[in-house]
Amino acid sequence: MPRRDYEDDPNAPKANSLVPAASVVVVGDDGRVLLQRRTDNGMWALPGGKMEIGESLADCGVRETLEETGIQVDITGIVGTYTSPGHVFAYDDGEVRQEFSICLLGRPVGGRIAVSDESTEVAWFTPEQTDDLPMVASIRKRLTDWRAGAPVVR
Repeated sequence: MPRRDYEDDPNAPKANSLVPAASVVVVGDDGRVLLQRRTDNGMWALPGGKMEIGESLADCGVRETLEETGIQVDITGIVGTYTSPGHVFAYDDGEVRQEFSICLLGRPVGGRIAVSDESTEVAWFTPEQTDDLPMVASIRKRLTDWRAGAPVVR
C-alpha cells in the first residue's frame, strides 16, 4: 500500500486515524545502524510499524524489526517520542494517519539480513553514510536525535 508523507504541509489531507507505532534504531557492535528501503515509498527508513493489540511497545519494535529486516533485536533504550499533528501519512486506501511513534534503541542478537514484502533492501550503514541516503524528514530526525544521544519528545 503506497504512502505519501506530509510534514508541516498546509496542503496535507486531514488525519482520520491515530495509531501507536514503534521504530527501532538498531546499532551493531561496530556502531553501524540497520536500515531498510521501504516498498511503499522507496525511501530508506528504520524498521518499525504499528503496535498490535496484546503486545507491548518493545514487543512491537522487536517484531517489526524481525519481520522487515530478518534481524532479531533486544530493546535497550529509547531515542524519543514523535507525535507531531503536522506529520501525517496518506495511504492509497484513504487512511490518513497522524504520527504517533516511539523510537526505540536496540541491539542485534541474531538473525540474518533479509528483505520482506515491506522492504526491497536491508543494509548496515555508518552514521555518516546515512547523511546522503534518501529518507523522509521524520526518519532523519530520529537518526539525528539518536546521534545526539539524548531522548527527545516531539
